[in-house]
Amino acid sequence: MLRSLRVSNYILIGSLETSFPEGLSIISGETGAGKSILLGALTLVLGGKGDASMIGPAGDNCVVEAEFGVTPQVEAFLRENDLPKEPDGIVLRRVVSKSGRSRSFLCDEPVAAATLQELAGLLVDIHSQHQTLRLQDRMFRLEALDLYAAASAEREKCAGLWSALQEADRRLRDIREAKERARKEEDYNRALLQKLQEAALQSGELPELEEEQKRLAHAEELMETLSEAGGILSSEEYSPAMQLRQVQRLLEKAGKFIGPMEDLARRLEAVRVETEDIEADVQAQLSRLDVSPARLEQVDARLSLLYSLMQKHGVQTEEELIARREELEVAVAYTDSLEEEEESAVLHLEQLQEQYRKCAGKLHELREKASASFGASIQKQLRALDLDNAVFRVALSPSAAGPTGEDAVDFLFSSTGKEPGDVARNASGGELSRIMLSLKACMATFRKMPTLVFDEIDTGVSGSTADKMGSLVCSMGSKMQVIAITHLPQVAAKGHAHFLVSRKADVTSMRLLDSQERVMEIARMLSGASITPAAIENAKSLLG
Repeated sequence: MLRSLRVSNYILIGSLETSFPEGLSIISGETGAGKSILLGALTLVLGGKGDASMIGPAGDNCVVEAEFGVTPQVEAFLRENDLPKEPDGIVLRRVVSKSGRSRSFLCDEPVAAATLQELAGLLVDIHSQHQTLRLQDRMFRLEALDLYAAASAEREKCAGLWSALQEADRRLRDIREAKERARKEEDYNRALLQKLQEAALQSGELPELEEEQKRLAHAEELMETLSEAGGILSSEEYSPAMQLRQVQRLLEKAGKFIGPMEDLARRLEAVRVETEDIEADVQAQLSRLDVSPARLEQVDARLSLLYSLMQKHGVQTEEELIARREELEVAVAYTDSLEEEEESAVLHLEQLQEQYRKCAGKLHELREKASASFGASIQKQLRALDLDNAVFRVALSPSAAGPTGEDAVDFLFSSTGKEPGDVARNASGGELSRIMLSLKACMATFRKMPTLVFDEIDTGVSGSTADKMGSLVCSMGSKMQVIAITHLPQVAAKGHAHFLVSRKADVTSMRLLDSQERVMEIARMLSGASITPAAIENAKSLLG
């Protein structure tokens, strides 16, 4: 329930703080006193739209704070969303700055406005003056019937299946679009991949082929050069090794007389050995040298293929070419896998469709079973509100599938007992008020809403009807907290507490009336600005 409301610098409210008791609280005041402003402040703290026009003249921002008791449903919501809570309740606060920016807080911790709105749906149901228009709202009619039919759990399940169904349908469309794109590229990709696979690419092959190609292309010139070098190195008369050996012997001879010459001889020995090794390597290279036009042709063809593939795929190295082959293998495999994905997605979609049809069918059964009883219940309530010949029926008809199933609900009404028609066309303003009050009373019982706010639900009624509407609102107040803004004394007299909204010098205030002040306020509501003794007596009678 709403325990207290604190408002600071909100439009014409400079500062206001009030506590609300359990049961039925009445709020009255002259036209233009600011009752709607007070309701706007409550709507703001519950997540309504905020802008700079709400800020009063007393500062750069406005603040609205409300304290609520906590029901098990609210406890569960706070726990599921990891939201804070005070030991004995929760405090909501909304701050709007001159820039138009607003901030929301729950127990002094920042919270998103959307979260605040969702939480507000578990705390307060506000019925504004123009909410009778909701009788034309398909979702409102469905909600009213589903609450009566105890179908909320099945409806929630249906909404979850519908959401999953839409996601599965989107997934299948995405797969089919990807499959279509892949199909257009498939032949091209497969042709590219086939060429790369046929090339039998090997890492490090290209440098070796390029080296071999150089040798083969200059094989004859190399043979002549190496043969000449080998001839010089292996000449029996003038070979470098033989000459070095002769010099070495001379130095060894000189070393007998000059010590350093022996070191030079040893160094020369090392050079001679190295020269002999070089000679052996030259001969070995010469023996391996292949003068083969056929092999050269093979190497040229292989290099041409590799260069062509690299150019076609826009790469610089054979490693990149191998990576490109692997990419194409993945792309082709993905094309094949899309077939399996599509089959799986179709099966999943069909399973969800079957589950949804069963759930929507169960929901329809619950609604169909409850519709006659629900209509009779509202009709009985309307006849108790001076619509003696009222007829109210609930009609189900097929509708396009959606999160609430495959049903449309119409409310049919007649005040004369004749064949009923659409309630929005057949009911007058006063009749709409009584229909809406009856629906709200029924819905509040099943929804277990802790607080219900009525903003002139009694518009368009008077006399005994107003008294009966007041009794109905009062009976609701015995089961839950009800706050009713009213101009009718018959309704106001039923309250457990009475608040008066007044306006002086463009400042709106509200205070709780004591018993004597309440008599005078109801007398004012009965007689207008000039309060007569008869009005006072009548007010006492109403309160009695």
